[in-house]
Amino acid sequence: LQLKLWNKYRVSNIPSLIFIDAATGKVVCRNGLLVIRDDPEGLEFPWGPKPFSEVVAGPLLRNNGQMLDSTALEGSHIGVYFSAHWCPPCRSLTRVLVESYRKIKEAGQKFEILFVSADRSEDSFKQYFSEMPWVAVPYADEARRSRLNRLYGIQGIPTLIVLDPKGDVITRQGRVEVLNDVECREFPWHPKPVLELTDSNAVQLNEGPCLVLFVDSEDDGESEAAKQLIQPIAEKIIAKYKAKEEEA
Repeated sequence: LQLKLWNKYRVSNIPSLIFIDAATGKVVCRNGLLVIRDDPEGLEFPWGPKPFSEVVAGPLLRNNGQMLDSTALEGSHIGVYFSAHWCPPCRSLTRVLVESYRKIKEAGQKFEILFVSADRSEDSFKQYFSEMPWVAVPYADEARRSRLNRLYGIQGIPTLIVLDPKGDVITRQGRVEVLNDVECREFPWHPKPVLELTDSNAVQLNEGPCLVLFVDSEDDGESEAAKQLIQPIAEKIIAKYKAKEEEA
């Protein structure tokens, strides 16, 4: 039972506190520890998820000091980027992400990235943010940064959440998508039912049950036949969970 609960709620570190609606069994909030830190009096109980537009509402910052309102994000696909300068994988991803951002914008796509810092000081934030051509939640606004972490149940960085123009999540695996699609041909990176296993997307094996089918990589016909075999099964599973408004 313990193992089933760890797997069901994709717990990757401890302590971890997850709030669940007992009537439906659906997750209300994954980052319960942040909730009780930010709302010790329980004034926002039952801590259900709020729309992105409501959580992000307020002034945003550009690295030249210019301020703009969060309403400027409306109508765009948005990448919510949780990152920090002290984290080497974050710095590596940022370099790739800057180029991806440039290519997407040059292609005429409406896309913005929102940096949510996990830096340990404002000076470190400013140094890191100076490398980024997008917008950020001001470092001093710790409450809003925390609410965004709570909204998406962030358990590690770097994490890139890609949203559609309505603020709904397209993929939580933006990091994998950016690294696998450096030319950004598949933007905005809607999830695929079947993936070819690579070094960059292997992290997803830790996030839930997976079926791994081994084929002869030198035989293109065998690979394609294998994909055609499991594609409809994967699509059926995803559709079932989507109908229940749950993550597959």
